[in-house]
Amino acid sequence: MVMRKTLIALDLDGTLLKDDKTISTRTYKTLQEAKKAGHMIAIATGRPYRASKMYYQQLGLDTPIVNFNGAYVHHPGDSSFHTHHSPLELETARTIIDTCQAFQVHNIMAEVVDDVFLHDYDETFIDMFSLSTEPAASGNLKKTLRTGPTSLLVYPQLENAEKLRELISGKHAQGIEQRSWGAPHHMIEIIKTGNNKAAGLEKVASYCDVSMEDVIAFGDEDNDLDMLARTGTGVAMGNAAPEAKQAAKEVTFSNEEDGIAVFLEERLHLPNMAMYQKN
Repeated sequence: MVMRKTLIALDLDGTLLKDDKTISTRTYKTLQEAKKAGHMIAIATGRPYRASKMYYQQLGLDTPIVNFNGAYVHHPGDSSFHTHHSPLELETARTIIDTCQAFQVHNIMAEVVDDVFLHDYDETFIDMFSLSTEPAASGNLKKTLRTGPTSLLVYPQLENAEKLRELISGKHAQGIEQRSWGAPHHMIEIIKTGNNKAAGLEKVASYCDVSMEDVIAFGDEDNDLDMLARTGTGVAMGNAAPEAKQAAKEVTFSNEEDGIAVFLEERLHLPNMAMYQKN
């Protein structure tokens, strides 16, 4: 019996990556076995490419990658792939920046693909988010931004965060998708409406010549909900948010317990790599 070709879609933080931001040996070995068996692997992350490239290379991938939760979909190794980039409208971004300034937020970061623009140059902020690149510019974003950003990341004062989120949603509900990060930073992440991991994965699946029914997607957070709900097999990690578990069709073990490996070994009839479980 020949097994159908499957596209395995992986969120990074809290899913593929352990809490120390590494890929466990068992999970790595299992993914390599999946490739040997003819299945394909893709990354779908909220991270920019510069912060996901090392994992793409470590896994030896040759598929398009979904970055910025679907706002940027590209293929690092195939220039024939039609890159998808759907940034915020510049005027929308400027209005959001005005609103944030009125709330005296700690900082605002705009990303244009892999270029970073900081409202206030701050070494602590740079270290906090491991930007792995020097900002292209710092200073008033209304002046330094010349094109619509792929995403805006707002670092609010905690006591004003909820009110600011409501105000941004009220003013720009038709034009933006907004996501809140939890502790310790309580960031607000803003991208253009219509961008999500599922929409990005549709482009990857088309490139790989499979349907969304042939996708096994793993995730753990609210930015994975569309992907978990709209793929053939949406799998929430054991450590996932309740909303992710509700959106998913199945639940596996946590990111610290090789949840991806355990699921794929059974579902795709791959060799059991449990001997590597402690690494």
